[in-house]
Amino acid sequence: MLTHPTIDKLHQLRCAAMAAALAEQLHSPQYEALSFEERLGMLADRELTLRDDRRMTSRLRRAKLRHPNACIEDIDFRHPRRLDKALIRSLASARWLRERLNILITGPTGVGKSWLACALAHHACRDGFSVLYLRTPRLLHDLAIARGDGRYTKLLAAFAKTDLLVLDDFGLAKLNAENRRDLLELLEDRYASRSTLVTSQLPLAQWHELLGDPTLADAILDRLVHNAYKLELNGGSMRKHHAGLTQPDHCTA
Repeated sequence: MLTHPTIDKLHQLRCAAMAAALAEQLHSPQYEALSFEERLGMLADRELTLRDDRRMTSRLRRAKLRHPNACIEDIDFRHPRRLDKALIRSLASARWLRERLNILITGPTGVGKSWLACALAHHACRDGFSVLYLRTPRLLHDLAIARGDGRYTKLLAAFAKTDLLVLDDFGLAKLNAENRRDLLELLEDRYASRSTLVTSQLPLAQWHELLGDPTLADAILDRLVHNAYKLELNGGSMRKHHAGLTQPDHCTA
């Protein structure tokens, strides 16, 4: 049997991994004892693995995580910051994403909020969910610009379709009336249909005051807080704890 035409056809079908695996089988005697079905199964597995890896790479690229290498397996539970290991393990199951729940991470600067958020977001990508990381100040700035140039509705629609939206650094500054309306529109589109993860230096008790307008604050928090897991971290800065490490990602607020 001529194998080169078969390999060429696999490339035409965009099955590059199967083509490479077939060439490998043809040049290695260890596969000769296997049945046709076993060898075909190995070719299919190679192709599926490559495609899964490509989809994962694509999801991570679109997520634009602040710490793209953060992962749940590397979370430091030794540092005394009141991080519940059982809860993290539960969140790693991605059940909260399937149930369209939120996560709110609060704590002082340097305690690792952003890194933890990115680790959970990275895990969501691994589980096949679409993710987008945004710093809240930049998000609100971009929405204000989008309103002026006609992209506002399209931008909100894109956010609404994202399985997990990470809003980092919430509450660095008080919101104006336009910011509050934008945030309400964003959360209204996502309520009970998609998950949102928020990090903030401010404790939850101060969020209502930060939002300013009592009516809009009630509406925003109703869509964000009541169906959320709450991780309230404390302790000293992990920047000092990890000062000697070559990769400082763990210690970012």
